[in-house]
Amino acid sequence: MALPALTLVVPGSRVIPPDDAETVLRGLYAHDPGVLRVNMVATVDGAAWGPDHLSGSINDDADFRVFRVLRALADVVVVGAGTARAERYSVLDRPEGLDGWRDAPLALALVTRRGEVPSALAGGDRQPYVVTGERGAAAARAELPADRVVVAPGPAGGVDLAAGMAELAARAGSRLLCEGGPHLLADLLAADLVDELCVTTAPLLMGAGPGRIAAGGGVGEPSAHPARLAHLLHDPAGQTLAARWVLDR
Repeated sequence: MALPALTLVVPGSRVIPPDDAETVLRGLYAHDPGVLRVNMVATVDGAAWGPDHLSGSINDDADFRVFRVLRALADVVVVGAGTARAERYSVLDRPEGLDGWRDAPLALALVTRRGEVPSALAGGDRQPYVVTGERGAAAARAELPADRVVVAPGPAGGVDLAAGMAELAARAGSRLLCEGGPHLLADLLAADLVDELCVTTAPLLMGAGPGRIAAGGGVGEPSAHPARLAHLLHDPAGQTLAARWVLDR
């Protein structure tokens, strides 16, 4: 696949040509310890998925280029169990060519109230972590070793995300990269846990139907989260935008 050149719009303006080592993007997306970063893709009108109800139908090569860098820099990819099933997550490896950026293998963590683990992930040598509440603890422990189950009881049998993310970071590494889905992002925002939000904007409009990248049903009342733009990348060929926002908490 031919990766596109990207124009760095903010700060300054310069072209970042395709680079197998991704030296420039590695610096732009440096992931500090203790930072919870979220990576999402949306259309111009805010749709979080395309006609097939999957994010893969709205992303492209420019998004993939950033996606690879974010995974290479992270310790753990955190994802909601529903998204893991829908998007068919499997055991994660660091992107080829960027696999030397971290010493440890890339870990996967599922956030689930019910503690259910997709069968494709329950077996094998590299099992995921599960972050769950009291309601899902027994189910998770039946599928995974004890050191892979993080129990963080929250209200009404839910998950205390602050406690869960803290314990996950202690066990697996503190550079957390959340890849959704929209309900998990909404809950993380409600819990004031998001440090950075990376959003790729695809040059598409979907109209009514698809949800937004932060879905309804989050914990608590909606609230504003001030953010500042760290940088904005533009793919002049495909017209895709990739922004990195830092949330002021």
